[in-house]
Amino acid sequence: MASSQANLDKMQLRQSYRNLWHSDLTSTIQADFPYCCLALWCGPCVSYMLRKRALYNDMSRYVCCAGYMPCSGRCGESRCPEFCLATEVFLCFGNSVASTRFLLQDEFNIQTTKCDNCIIGFMFCLQQVACIFSIVAAIVGSEELSEASQILSCLSDMVYCSVCACMQTQHKIEMDKRDGKFGPQPMAVPPMQQMSRIDQPIPPPVGYTPQQPAYGQPYGGYPPAPPAQGYPPAAYPPAGYPQGGAYPPPGSYPPPGSYPPQGSYPPPQGYYGK
Repeated sequence: MASSQANLDKMQLRQSYRNLWHSDLTSTIQADFPYCCLALWCGPCVSYMLRKRALYNDMSRYVCCAGYMPCSGRCGESRCPEFCLATEVFLCFGNSVASTRFLLQDEFNIQTTKCDNCIIGFMFCLQQVACIFSIVAAIVGSEELSEASQILSCLSDMVYCSVCACMQTQHKIEMDKRDGKFGPQPMAVPPMQQMSRIDQPIPPPVGYTPQQPAYGQPYGGYPPAPPAQGYPPAAYPPAGYPQGGAYPPPGSYPPPGSYPPQGSYPPPQGYYGK
């Protein structure tokens, strides 16, 4: 009784999930056509592989029907999980596919879209109608009803096999996404960060794409390092400039020969006073 109530609680909880399948049932054939064909022609084998993969290849975690059925945990799974899983996928194929689906939904909080619910509901309704027609045809004994029931049964089987194949392809695509087989994982480990010190004029460019160097700048996109402490630099002033702060230096200005020497020309008339 407690397990049944727990299963009902899980079913109600799935209605509040917010994540979606990576591929819905209508686009699984286009997403992975070869695997869809494999799931159509060899459904039990694919169901075995998908359940084992959903358990991360750890068969010690296996429980019959993933713990969603009354028989779960009562079939000796702990002693021989591989044999129990093989028995499940061959004798209870529909339950094995549904159990793997529930297992993935509960792990990744995935809801089923309304379109997928309509497809799955149509499959179940068609099976029920085919069963009812077969019972009525057997009771009445009418050949017309018998033929109609057989046609309806074949149609329901075709829909059942195709929908199960699409569901298993959907599960495979979701686990490919989980394992990062067609893109980076959503929870990737961030790169190692570095701390910038006080003596660093520019912080280290960790996690950023290096930019192209600007015109006149060295390669790497960063300005040249500032001059060493002790401004002005050792090469200042250049040669030819006076040293020691004396300006102009004695004897250097005016330059010799630029003016006539004193007393070489007579003063003009009237220069001196009478």
